[in-house]
Amino acid sequence: MKTSILMKQTVHVILLLFWVLLLGIFFAKTEIQIEGANGWAASLPTWRIEKHLLLDIFWGGRAMTGYHAWVFSFMFLAFHLPLVVQGSFSWRMEARCIAALMFFWIAEDFLWFILNPAFGLVHFSQSYIPWHKRWMLGVPTDYLTYMLLGGLLLVWSYFGKKSKYVFSSR
Repeated sequence: MKTSILMKQTVHVILLLFWVLLLGIFFAKTEIQIEGANGWAASLPTWRIEKHLLLDIFWGGRAMTGYHAWVFSFMFLAFHLPLVVQGSFSWRMEARCIAALMFFWIAEDFLWFILNPAFGLVHFSQSYIPWHKRWMLGVPTDYLTYMLLGGLLLVWSYFGKKSKYVFSSR
């Protein structure tokens, strides 16, 4: 019985990650249409905050733009829609939503470069991408941070100890 449950959960993790990748492809293609070669909303008619201590701490030193404030908020809400539709909340499902969102942003950002005719894999480096300020192991550090935290949250959400707090309107 335990093997059957483990197999179901593993298949679900794979399906979830595939779906997140698919969403990343579609959103990367959308952003390429919006931004073109000018990443991080450089040519969009939006407000920008270029420098601030909190941007260094929480935003990787990147500018905060009106475009990104709305897009990030929208995606946060979209990834939590299943909890609202279902009418329930648990810390495990919250962890799963946040993990999926983290993997989505890694996939979407990387695919933006790979699928963008102005960049491609050849130009995926710090010298061509000034808005990603911190790099490690050939990728923006955000990718590594989100991979680690997202991975831990995802594993806990499927295989960790059940939370005592669960809310359900059903």
